[in-house]
Amino acid sequence: MIFDLVIRGGTIATAADVTRADLGIRDGRIVAVAERLGPGERTIDAGGKLVLPGGIDAHCHLDQPQAPGLAANGAVMADGFRTGSISAAFGGTTTIVPFCVQHRGQSVSAAVADYHRRAEGQTVVDYAFHLIVSDPTPTVLGQELPALIRRGHTSLKVYMTYEAMHLSDRQILDVFETAREEKAIVLIHAENHEIIGWLAERLERMGRTAPRHHAASRPLPIEREATHRAVTLAEVAGVPLVVVHISGGEPLDEVRRARARGGTVIAETCPQYLLLTDADLDLPDMEGAKAMCSPPPRDTAAQAALWRGIEDGTVDIVNSDHAPYRFDSEGKLRAGPQAPFRKVANGIPGLETRLPLLFSEGVVKGRIDLQRFVALTATNNARLYGLHPRKGTIAVGADADLAIWDPEKRFVIRNDELHHNVDYTPFEGLAGQGWPETVLSRGEIVVAEGALKAAPGRGRFLEQTTSSAWRNATGAQPWT
Repeated sequence: MIFDLVIRGGTIATAADVTRADLGIRDGRIVAVAERLGPGERTIDAGGKLVLPGGIDAHCHLDQPQAPGLAANGAVMADGFRTGSISAAFGGTTTIVPFCVQHRGQSVSAAVADYHRRAEGQTVVDYAFHLIVSDPTPTVLGQELPALIRRGHTSLKVYMTYEAMHLSDRQILDVFETAREEKAIVLIHAENHEIIGWLAERLERMGRTAPRHHAASRPLPIEREATHRAVTLAEVAGVPLVVVHISGGEPLDEVRRARARGGTVIAETCPQYLLLTDADLDLPDMEGAKAMCSPPPRDTAAQAALWRGIEDGTVDIVNSDHAPYRFDSEGKLRAGPQAPFRKVANGIPGLETRLPLLFSEGVVKGRIDLQRFVALTATNNARLYGLHPRKGTIAVGADADLAIWDPEKRFVIRNDELHHNVDYTPFEGLAGQGWPETVLSRGEIVVAEGALKAAPGRGRFLEQTTSSAWRNATGAQPWT
């Protein structure tokens, strides 16, 4: 058998096992995995390297139009699908799932059509969309969402905060009901909107408007309360639920309690909550705004609790929540050079650094093994969001989405060496070990020798199937 490409002698890791073998690729898919394969038209020597499934980042914001009422009102996202997908590829990610947002008064179908136009011809890797529902009208719930879910948009997101986005408990239940009927998976941003507003108003009266006070306006208890409420609503409605960007131990404990009651609740965290703290918000000259995201980074105790959750299996997925705003008058400082924290665009960049940071802090430091790393960053996202078995694993029949890692490569994060369109990284100067050196998407080399090898526009839109989380919700085996 002659292959289009053979990757020889690498250490292959999946979520299940680690083995040394050759990979044979034809027509963009893996067609053979064996100790020794025959010739290929091209060969990559992966001796001494790790061959991992390409990462899936299922929580990133690209070219997302902002709604009135958000802190980022008028701010421009620095990354569209082109620069966002390129930076993802350089970090070993071969599938991205950003958010298509419905604004109030807007048709969801119109939002989807607009987002497809924004993505078309731009990406170097494959992509899907989550649908953000901010206006669940009878038409949206009864007609638009069912039609879109059946067309392959099987993941939805709702917010419990942000003035222009948050839904009432009753509206959330309405979305959950449609999700149950159509077997969609729902992601939720869990923070208590009313408490945030109450605290922020009092901080402003006292003149406490610097970035460091962003954390004081969104303390961990408001995330704990909202997480408890979210999982309760999901329990009542009978749907599996993804709680995104969990920032500490208290909301994670709510996930544990929900699971103990028999609920299917999936927990996500992000590198910023593992590596940044509220001290990063307390820097001079508005520099703390570079670490502003919601929920905010917490303290070292919260970091330790999240690492325990990763180690014991409570945390299921690690995504970036890449929200790219430049540190200028078009982005973070849209409301002025000394803008109060409520007027600063929320979000930080992280598409390119997600995998290397988790590899370095998790695998290299002995907190997790390679199989767990693959599960957290690729396989579980594929299963959860209806992309498995073509994505997120190394197996015969799967797309040849691969990242060949040098596990010994030392790095120091420098923004001028990254490939996003943001003028900073909150991880500047952080040192680590392990970086993907060659990245393939459907058998095509996208990144090699520090250079982009593929043209934007080669990425394909992915229709999602029903989430495997529904297997557990309907009484079968756990979704993973």
